[in-house]
Amino acid sequence: MRYVETDQLLQDFMRPKLPHIWCPGCAHGIITKAVLKAVRDLGLERQETVFVSGIGCASRSNVIMDFGTMHTTHGRALAFATGIKAARPDLNVIVVTGDGDAAAIGGNHLIHAARRNIDITLIVFQNGIYGMTGGQYGPTTRRGDITSTSPTGHLERPFDLASLVTGAGATFVGRSTAYHFDLTVHLVQKAIQNPGFSLLEVVSSCPTYAGRLNGREQGFDSLKWMERHAEFGSTATDEDHFPIGILHQGTAPEWTAVYHTLQVQAQEAALAEARTASTALPT
Repeated sequence: MRYVETDQLLQDFMRPKLPHIWCPGCAHGIITKAVLKAVRDLGLERQETVFVSGIGCASRSNVIMDFGTMHTTHGRALAFATGIKAARPDLNVIVVTGDGDAAAIGGNHLIHAARRNIDITLIVFQNGIYGMTGGQYGPTTRRGDITSTSPTGHLERPFDLASLVTGAGATFVGRSTAYHFDLTVHLVQKAIQNPGFSLLEVVSSCPTYAGRLNGREQGFDSLKWMERHAEFGSTATDEDHFPIGILHQGTAPEWTAVYHTLQVQAQEAALAEARTASTALPT
């Protein structure tokens, strides 16, 4: 049944004969399928949905999607998406990106998009490494992991993206993994339906670099690692386990709605001023 569904999603939402760039065992394809399934099940119209990405392995996902798409500069996907949403608040704007693109060079855009609570859905394919450029450690690399730039083990603590954007003001924050496919579909739907800034972090894998150097050379090895280390509804923050599910929900004014109200008030004030000026003219 899964194979039939996959073929249908390919026919309905993917550009024909355009290949992807992902290595065998990469979980980015699983996450892309979950995103497309969520979009289909929500009944979103293709002409009313825009996908935006930056640079990196994850950011190549929207290149093969048959929607209105923008493949933008490194770390700037949220800036482009903000412009789209400001100009066309009626559109469903979804950003697909990697953890390096979103939290390193794009980190400043991330916290301010959350602060504004602009109605954008950000889906981070979080594989804890820079896969496209040679396996360097990134902002979410786990402490102790071996990478091409930390051959004796990574020294720094990783970013907790969920805590970061919660503190910055996002009104929906969730986390899933490529192993938990149905949960990922569910959380993508919840993120899209939230009337404000939403972050969904989906733990992915990079068998070519992170996996090969850390005892998870096959894609299946990383999926089993996700199964062992993810905990539903947990508040675990140790380095061996992490919580999955809805991690934060809140309410706050949405930026485009506030901006529209300001526009209306400015227009009404300008009209009132024009009427006052016209009545003051000598007859």
